[in-house]
Amino acid sequence: MICMKRSLARLKQIYSAPLHVRSKQVCSTLSEELRRQYGRRSVRVRKGDTVRVLRGEYKGVEGKVQRVHVKDGRLEIEGLQREKVRGDKVPVLVHASKVMVIALDMEDKMREAILRRGKDKQS
Repeated sequence: MICMKRSLARLKQIYSAPLHVRSKQVCSTLSEELRRQYGRRSVRVRKGDTVRVLRGEYKGVEGKVQRVHVKDGRLEIEGLQREKVRGDKVPVLVHASKVMVIALDMEDKMREAILRRGKDKQS
């Protein structure tokens, strides 16, 4: 029998989860206006959403999500780039928990239905 601290067991479960489970963990908080509109606190981040960085060196920067790295829970945000020593530009990855969604990309009808469901529960 293996004994493990609960906190370590939880971390192991989070970081060894399959990608279809990890994708559900890539969530960010909604802005106050969107919280009132959709009746929920956070939402899964998708390509096309507009976000604001809340922590770190790039705090306050806003941009669209260009890519979601599900495996490590990080986002590529439009306009966030770092210059390497060689002169190449590389995207800066920001963890999903360190950004706030300020505008949602509502092209997907399934996503719209899911958010509407949360709004109906609130009423």
